[in-house]
Amino acid sequence: TMRKSFKLDEIDCAVCAGKLEDAIKKLDGVTDAKVNFLTQKLTLEADDASFDQVLDAVVKLTADIEPDCEILR
Repeated sequence: TMRKSFKLDEIDCAVCAGKLEDAIKKLDGVTDAKVNFLTQKLTLEADDASFDQVLDAVVKLTADIEPDCEILR
């Protein structure tokens, strides 16, 4: 399992962060995810082999749920 942290740009509120975290955790290939509103960070844990595909899915999901929020890679 690989774990990486990403800076989130413009996540608006703690409720939005929680909603995003719940949705990310439901994605295939995601082992764990944490969205921290205060530090504006996403910590993503997923399988090594499919990490890039999972990250792409997370980016797309984030754009759907929080259009103003961007995951900085």
